[in-house]
Amino acid sequence: MTRWILNVALLSGKELRSVMKDVTLMALILFAFTVAIQLVANGVRAEVMNASVAIMDEDHSELSRRLRDAIQQPYFKPPEDIERSAIGPAMDSGQYIFVIEIPPRFEADTLAGRSPSVQILVDATAMTQAGLGAAYFQQIFAQETLDFLHARGLLEALPVQVESRMHFNPNAQSAWYTSVMQIVTNVTVLSIILVGAAVIREREHGTIEHLLVMPVRASEIAFAKILANGLVILLASIASLWFVVHGAVGVPLTGSLLLFTAAMFLYLFSVTSLGMWMATLAPSMPQFGLFAVPVYAIAYLLSGAATPLESMPSAIRTIALCLPTTQFVSLSQAILYRGADLSIVWPQLLAMIAIGAVFFAMSLMRFRKAIAVAQ
Repeated sequence: MTRWILNVALLSGKELRSVMKDVTLMALILFAFTVAIQLVANGVRAEVMNASVAIMDEDHSELSRRLRDAIQQPYFKPPEDIERSAIGPAMDSGQYIFVIEIPPRFEADTLAGRSPSVQILVDATAMTQAGLGAAYFQQIFAQETLDFLHARGLLEALPVQVESRMHFNPNAQSAWYTSVMQIVTNVTVLSIILVGAAVIREREHGTIEHLLVMPVRASEIAFAKILANGLVILLASIASLWFVVHGAVGVPLTGSLLLFTAAMFLYLFSVTSLGMWMATLAPSMPQFGLFAVPVYAIAYLLSGAATPLESMPSAIRTIALCLPTTQFVSLSQAILYRGADLSIVWPQLLAMIAIGAVFFAMSLMRFRKAIAVAQ
């Protein structure tokens, strides 16, 4: 066992030197965990921002003016007046995402308790802004109407009052979510690429024959590649989480960074094992790249980072739970956002260990066959 550990350490050092000498690969890692994180956090927004709005006010009352004044930047652009005949052509041309129609006698009907309605026309081709923007308008108009009634002493007549509280991300800033999920994305992609490139590089450069004449076993070679490449990604991702996500973007990290690091190590073991197995199936780097793209895309889309698992069909959700990315996304959100401890996230940790063991066994079996063929 001591000899096995020593051989793994020596081979890991060789792998680390090989990675550090690859200037292009190191530049890619540096870009992925610095500039790319900030670009995604600041540029990709899930909330409504600068949405175009037109309004047709047929009431011209105090309440309708309050509703108009409540539509403010940066969520919406200043609303523009529009005639009824121009609504259809304007929305067909994409000039406005939202058109608001306030009916006549809106204020009078509200004071009389007749429950009038405001019509909001939405261009649903702007999918994210359409769905969230309609909800924003409902909340804004409801609050303004309640304030209007409260000023006249009529609010006390309502039987129920709704008060919303948002936990973990009170202002619903998408950067708090996208920056962390981008780290998970980069870790997944680069782990697969680094290990796959290391295996294929040995085969294409003919250096695998050098390893065969050394007194080392296939398990030592395979584990060294996983350990060395995983260590590079681990250090880069933790540094990015602290200095870029927490420092530059300003995302608060609620949970234990040590627990997250341990979880990241287990996740890297799983995904690098997967990358090695894929590399043993692909005879060249271009074919490995073509193989890696759909695998990564499926793992990401089913991970819960793009859409909640609860919205997926039961059969797809079962498949998703067998992927290490799904377990790590759930674990990352629990630790970093909600401050979860080991007593809460241990099922995800055990699942990643089990999945990693399966992938490592598969990759080791294929790696031994590849070495046997080379001999």
